[in-house]
Parts: sequence; C-alpha cells; structure tokens
Amino acid sequence: MANLTLNYFNPSLGKATSANVLLPDPGIPGPYAVFYLLHGFSDDHTVWQRRTSLERYVAGLPVIVVMPDGGLSFYCDDPDGMKWETAIAVDLVKYVDTLFQTRADRTGRCIGGLSMGGYGAVKLALKHPETFVSATSHSGAMGFAHSSWERYASVIRINQFRHIYEKSVAGGAEDLFALAEKLDPTLRPSLRIDCGTEDFLLEDNRNYTAHLKSIGYAHEYEEFPGSHEWGYWDTHVQRAIAFHRNLGGW
Repeated sequence: MANLTLNYFNPSLGKATSANVLLPDPGIPGPYAVFYLLHGFSDDHTVWQRRTSLERYVAGLPVIVVMPDGGLSFYCDDPDGMKWETAIAVDLVKYVDTLFQTRADRTGRCIGGLSMGGYGAVKLALKHPETFVSATSHSGAMGFAHSSWERYASVIRINQFRHIYEKSVAGGAEDLFALAEKLDPTLRPSLRIDCGTEDFLLEDNRNYTAHLKSIGYAHEYEEFPGSHEWGYWDTHVQRAIAFHRNLGGW
C-alpha cells in the first residue's frame, strides 16, 4: 500500500491545500473505488492515519482512501470567501479522477467522516448525489444549521464560518434535515449513521434518524457504547468500510 500526501492548489479555496491518500497495493487491479474520509473540527487531513488503524482495515481492498483537509469549515461554502464544499465535492474529486485509476462515476465513490466530518459527509452526499453513492457518519454534528444557535455556540465562537451559521435557518442550504426531505427520492445516497450512547451529540443523531424515518428515507442507524473519542471511531470506521464496500461492489 502506498501512502502519499497531495499538496495542490484548489481554485475554490484560492490557495494551496493538502490531502492524504492511501493507494492499493500494485498487485490489486484497478480501476478503484474512492472513499473520501473527512476529519472533525479539531483535526486535519493527517488524523485518521495517526489515530486509527485505517491502513490495516483497507489493506488488500481495491479502494483509494482520500483524506482532505477541511479546516474549521463544517465543509461549507463561505459566500464571502473559501468554498470548502465545492473544494472537496467538485475540485478534489475531479483532481483525484485525473491523477489515479479510479471508477470515475457515482457507483465508485463514497464519503464518510466523524463529528464535523460526519455532518460534512452526509451533507456533501445529499447535495451532490450524482457524485457519491453512499455516506457514513460517526458521532456526527447532525443538528448543525438546524438546531438553535445555543446548541453549537461553544464551537461556533471559534469557527471562521460563524457567520454562515448565523445566516442559516432551519430548512436552509446547510440543514441536513431539509436536504434529505427535499432531495428527489430516486437520487438518495445510501446512509449509515452511528453514535455512542455517551456521546454529547447523541440527541442530534437520534433526532436525525427519526426525521429520516418520518420522510421514508431508508438508512442504517446504530448506537453503541462509547463517547466522542478515537477508540470509538477506530472501531466503527470498520463498519463504515464494510457498508461502502457492499454498496460499491469492491
């Protein structure tokens, strides 16, 4: 397995940025599926490899894992600045398909993440269903841009995208509840969501899965013992890989 870092200029950010990439062993024939894996609020593109056994979990599989830097963005496009959603869901996807031997269609792409990245993964899949066949979220901030300001105030005060949240309203373009409800049912990406029973975001995850059920959006949801920490995510990213692999046929 090759482990490399892409340092490249992203036009939607107007700056250089980075992504870590895991490539399959040379003996595994392509083209390869691509799993985009997003980090949480306090981390960067290196954290999944530093804090989990991800390389071991995908060893021998015909999949490329791409772990982009998402800053403190909640993977949103800033109307007055950097476009992080577009940077990843459009620019990076095109770049990866140019560089590597990928299955360059919806069935060959999936996305996942934890916390801020769990929210981001589901949001990017719902807003770009032509790009991603499935999305997974661990301990996701599913109420971001849906719940009241006070629910996320401790995080947003230090977030460069605070003004996005302040301008967002329930039912808006960053609200996962509204995005799932408004999406054409024939375009719905497959979703798997999990959360620890001691996680401070458990209520948000329960509310979101209840909403998905209420609108008839088929999905997987599970709760397991655990809190908002890397022991939990290291365990359950393995379930995410199995979920994506089954849907994508890799």
